[in-house]
Amino acid sequence: MGPIRGENRPSRQPDAVRPDIKVSFEFFPPKTDAMEERFWDSLSRLAPLGPRFVSVTYGAGGSTRERTLRMVSRITNETGVPAAAHLTCVGATRDEVDAVVRGYAEAGVNRIVALRGDPPEGVGQPFTPHPDGYRNAADLVAGIRKLGDFDISVAAYPEKHPQSPDWDAEIDNLKRKLDAGADRAITQMFFENADYWRFVERARKAGVEAPIVPGVQPIHSFKQIAGFAGRCGASIPQWLADRFEGLEDDPETHALVAAAVAAEQVTELLDSGVTEFHFYTLNRSNLVLALARLLGIRP
Repeated sequence: MGPIRGENRPSRQPDAVRPDIKVSFEFFPPKTDAMEERFWDSLSRLAPLGPRFVSVTYGAGGSTRERTLRMVSRITNETGVPAAAHLTCVGATRDEVDAVVRGYAEAGVNRIVALRGDPPEGVGQPFTPHPDGYRNAADLVAGIRKLGDFDISVAAYPEKHPQSPDWDAEIDNLKRKLDAGADRAITQMFFENADYWRFVERARKAGVEAPIVPGVQPIHSFKQIAGFAGRCGASIPQWLADRFEGLEDDPETHALVAAAVAAEQVTELLDSGVTEFHFYTLNRSNLVLALARLLGIRP
């Protein structure tokens, strides 16, 4: 990481009392045969690490619904790794969303990452609930809870969701999702650990007791990740941009810098007492394997 922002950083835990570390990995549904081959290769390399679950995302407006169901079904049936399916309530009725949830249950998938979701027009556009649909993520969580005994994760935003008017509204929304029955929150990617610590502090002061798992994004491509960050409201600190400046045509150095940046972020979080991590893999395994080893997780 860049300069340590220590004002909200918890004290370091001695190695002797460091508890077991839990990890989960996020994938997206591949669109081509070549991408699918990389998906399964990456999954086969990460599965021996014994993740709590691997999740598969769900495109804007439910655009990858069938592929998401197919991938989580195969993961569950063929690898033995617990799979979590993402689910949104964009552009669908309650009955349609409930049918997807029942389809997951029939496929043996009992873990769901419940999200309001972004409209097909993209992040930052106004969200309009379907007239017969779930109104928001808290409403969706409550609906899933009525359909079965699911393990439910929801999203959290250490830098505030782009559409939240203020921090009170942001934390209130998180609390409503957890009060509706979610088991944990997983954060959007962030690159300043102090943003995560401040967010957790705000949530705890508001009475949130559920785990808030940091979502860590290894930088396989700085240009790509910077684009993602711009669309989801995550900031790219200047010190981070400086580290990758001029490396567009130097993939070897880029990879070394990316590994160092991710290692610094993860070890800082670990030393501050964090015991659960969610890695956004982008269907790649190399950096995530290295980070897991730093956490003491081996096949």
